[in-house]
Amino acid sequence: MIDDETRYRAVDSRDARFDGVFFTAVTTTGIYCRPSCPAVTPKRVNCTFYPTAAAAQGAGFRACRRCRPDSVPGSPEWNHRADLVGRAMRLIGDGVVDREGVAGLATRLGYSARQLQRQLTAELGAGPIALARAQRAQAARLLLQTTDLPVTEVAFAAGFASVRQFNDTVREVYDRTPSGLRAEAGAKRATATAGALALRLAYRGPIDTGHLMDFLALRAVPGVEEVVGGTHRTYRRTLALPHGPAVAEVDGLPPGAPADRGWLDCRLHLTDLRDLTTAVHRLRALFDLDADPHTVGEQLGADPLLGPAVAARPGLRSPGHVDPHELAVRAVLGQQITVSAARTLAGRLAARYGTPLPEPSGGLSVLFPTAAALADADSADLAMPVSRQNALRGMCAALAEGTVQLDGGVDREAAAEQLLALRGIGPWTVGYLRMRALGDPDVFLPTDIGIRHGLTRLDGPADPKGADAAARAWAPWRSYAVHHLWALAG
Repeated sequence: MIDDETRYRAVDSRDARFDGVFFTAVTTTGIYCRPSCPAVTPKRVNCTFYPTAAAAQGAGFRACRRCRPDSVPGSPEWNHRADLVGRAMRLIGDGVVDREGVAGLATRLGYSARQLQRQLTAELGAGPIALARAQRAQAARLLLQTTDLPVTEVAFAAGFASVRQFNDTVREVYDRTPSGLRAEAGAKRATATAGALALRLAYRGPIDTGHLMDFLALRAVPGVEEVVGGTHRTYRRTLALPHGPAVAEVDGLPPGAPADRGWLDCRLHLTDLRDLTTAVHRLRALFDLDADPHTVGEQLGADPLLGPAVAARPGLRSPGHVDPHELAVRAVLGQQITVSAARTLAGRLAARYGTPLPEPSGGLSVLFPTAAALADADSADLAMPVSRQNALRGMCAALAEGTVQLDGGVDREAAAEQLLALRGIGPWTVGYLRMRALGDPDVFLPTDIGIRHGLTRLDGPADPKGADAAARAWAPWRSYAVHHLWALAG
């Protein structure tokens, strides 16, 4: 927790580490900014601080045209918080309010709509409708300034229920008509079509895209994912989104670019532009773009054992995933076999049970199979012991029926208990899913062979009991320690 005086010092020093953590509203101008806004620092007496852009908008402030506070990374709080507010923010980010309404969001979280509204408003200054509205406004600005879509199509693609609601929101948030907002982009506006959209994925602090690309390339499922390029690599994959399939491409940092450049280039080929918000949210989770590497690095870097490894790889992230069900299947496939063997088996299952893309894109041709499809997979297609076949089918059936739930809105402890109750699902699998599918930043895998090899490289305790004891000093960022150790192990 930080107080208002600390916030003002961050604004005065234009500290980008706090972008997305809070927003500064200036009463004399009626606008709100990110902390690193390059404009002249306002007087302290004229500043009010809000935890979300939606709260600033609800108080009547407009977004700054210079620093674009709506395009900052999300608050790292929503990565590690497992309470109601954190879970709600993750689901709102995935577009649940747009698709299912506040009632659907409340049902997913196990609360009444009134309880949810009260708690979000008390802590964030805005309820679920206002938070979703701010998100729609950002999507609208992006579509207006990067595509040639007609304004009416932009309105519905951004998630608005009517053109009037769209016009009113854009005027209120940006103090511009939609046409005026589009005109600001001028010649910089791309000539993207309805199916292809170029955008930037913002992040804070340094980022180690080399580790991210290595990690994803090693595990890339043929037909579903690929990493292409030489010195400047691009991760590509298919996405199963609510309104249709998509292909996403995210570039690593180009050679010579600073690690704290602030954004990764991304291209989305969407069947339906209503999936824009969901696709961006899931890619951000995959690349862990809302993390605060400074906070993580300060704690892990101060540890005598892990410190040298942290200093060698600043900005290392803990990758999440775009589809928790897919990751659950792949975690079971990877039990007691090499990563390469698991990748090959996953590729065969994708080719056999996945849904083909309408048109192949490079090496991408298929969506990963659904849990329902794999619940009835033929034994001849499952090159694994019978016990693991049964574990895979049982887990897929539970996911398909909803008796086990894995998404950003679930309680992590409850999900872990549900998984452990399934036959053939052990602590390593549950820990791996908590770390990547549920975005838990504080998971350690003491029995993992890569962890043991990494600790050996550091002359640390490689036995599970000793490793677990050493890792206690790394809480609440043990998931990042896992990736540092895996990187050491090669």
